[in-house]
Amino acid sequence: MLQRISGLVVLAVLTTGCDGVVSRGGWPKPITEQGKQVMGVWRGSLITAGCVGAFVIGLILWSCIAFRRRSDDEMPRQVRYNLPIEVLYTVVPVILVAVLFYFTAIRENDEDKFSAHPDVNINVVGFQWAWQFNYLDNGLSITGKPGRYPQLVLPVGKTVRFYETSPDVIHAFWVIPFLFKRDVVPGHTNSFEVTLTHTGTFQGKCTEYCGLDHDRMLFTLKVVSPADYQTWLTNAKATAAADNNSMFTTYTGGGASSFEGGPNTQRSHQ
Repeated sequence: MLQRISGLVVLAVLTTGCDGVVSRGGWPKPITEQGKQVMGVWRGSLITAGCVGAFVIGLILWSCIAFRRRSDDEMPRQVRYNLPIEVLYTVVPVILVAVLFYFTAIRENDEDKFSAHPDVNINVVGFQWAWQFNYLDNGLSITGKPGRYPQLVLPVGKTVRFYETSPDVIHAFWVIPFLFKRDVVPGHTNSFEVTLTHTGTFQGKCTEYCGLDHDRMLFTLKVVSPADYQTWLTNAKATAAADNNSMFTTYTGGGASSFEGGPNTQRSHQ
C-alpha cells in the first residue's frame, strides 16, 4: 500500500511538472507580458523563502546534534548573548525585505504603465450579476447574464487597455492567467493595460463579493490570432446589427477618450 501511495505522489508531481506548475509554485502560466514579470517576483520570493527556511531548519538540526545533552550531570556553558548571531538575524532580514520590496514596487509600477496608443480598447462593465464588454473602437457590446456567460475575444500579440466601470456595487475583474486583478468601482473608472502573449480560452470571474449571484458572475477570455480576431469581429458586428442575439448589440457610447483623463480615472492596484 505504501509503495502504491508513493508511486501516485511521484506520478502527480511529474504530471504537474510537465506544465511547469511546480516551478511556478502552483500559479497558472501567465499569458501576458505583465504576468511574466509578476511571475518573476513570485519565483524570486519563493526561492528566497525556501533558502531561508532551509537555513533555519539546518541551524535547528545542527543545534540539536551539536549541543545535545551528553550526560546527566553535564551543564552546558551559559552565555548571555552572541553578537554575531544577533547582527545576522537583524541585518539579513532587513536586506531581504528591502530587496523584495524594491522588485515588488518596480513590477507594480510596470503594471500601471500605459502605452501611447493601445491596439484595442475595452470598457469592462461589472453589474449585478454579469459582465458587459464594450469594444470602444468597433461599436460592439457583448452582455452576459447569470447562467449565460459572455466571452471576451482579443488578439494575441496586441496591447489591450481595459476601462472598468460599474453602475451598482464594487466588483473585481480577474482573468486568472493575467496574474492580476483590479476592482471595478461605482463612480470611478479604473484602468490597466496588458500585452497578450498566448492564444487559448481562459477563465475569468468576479473576485469581490457583490451579492446574491456573485458565484455566477463568470466569463471566458478567448485569445486568437489577429486574422481570426478580425474575422470574429466582422461576424460579431453583423450579428449585433441583425439583432437576432441578445448577447450582441451595437455599442453607441463614447470612445476611449471619454474614459481618459477625467477626475474619476484611477489606477489603484488591487
